[in-house]
Amino acid sequence: MSEANQQPARVGFWKAVGDGLSGVFGPVRRGVEGVGVHLVLLAQVFYWGVRRPFRSRLFLDAAEYIGVGSLPIISLVGAFTGAVTALQAVNALRILKAEGFSGSMTGMTLALELAPVLTGLMLAGRVGAGIATEIGTMRITEQIDALETMAVSPIQYLVVPRVVAGTIMAPILSLFFFLIGMVGAYIVAVYVENVDPGSFVENFRWTVDPKHIIQGLIKSVVFGMALTLIGCNQGYHASGGGRGVGLATTRAVVVGSVTILILDYFLSDVLLAVLK
Repeated sequence: MSEANQQPARVGFWKAVGDGLSGVFGPVRRGVEGVGVHLVLLAQVFYWGVRRPFRSRLFLDAAEYIGVGSLPIISLVGAFTGAVTALQAVNALRILKAEGFSGSMTGMTLALELAPVLTGLMLAGRVGAGIATEIGTMRITEQIDALETMAVSPIQYLVVPRVVAGTIMAPILSLFFFLIGMVGAYIVAVYVENVDPGSFVENFRWTVDPKHIIQGLIKSVVFGMALTLIGCNQGYHASGGGRGVGLATTRAVVVGSVTILILDYFLSDVLLAVLK
């Protein structure tokens, strides 16, 4: 074979290798780019969040949508989560004749994990999707371009109120989830499974410390900021008409939910080391 014929073969081989590596590392590259885009948006939120004018009305509207609007689903999920957790705890501990400790087990589980994580997931499905749809619709209908034309920062007008409201309302909803969950757990453990109410309450008070509740609230603050930031970012960069808005909404829910679960592990590792 002549050297002229070998040259295209070498080029084709290395091109195939490059395409293969691109296919393998492409998702990693896109993931790193996505993290960078969200960090840039977060920096813009901090920058515009301390600059006038402070649009308190937009913040109150966002807080009402995120907080008050989410109370029914948080109440329902919280009550039945506490109930089923207590039911499983009582039946597991009954083998050891220690069903009185179901209050402490349920309280620890709700305070540390279930309340912040499930609250975050509920908000990702409801709030994250709603924010992405709203801002995405404004993007494809050129309302965001109109804001820029009027010298109004879209970040300050659209993103900052929602991120601040989500950061504040998420821990409040998580605490409400915890309280409703403990009420559901008490009803099931005491009135359905016949656990001694004194043992249930005393073991809960003895085991669950304020630091455990604070750990869950810290997680909720981070979750609330993350899911609203993701929803705003997906909607802000939506394109392609109605289909693009639908894709942005789907990505907001999926990325927000996965991010909450990933952050939960790292936050738990750090907080368990700090709040001993």
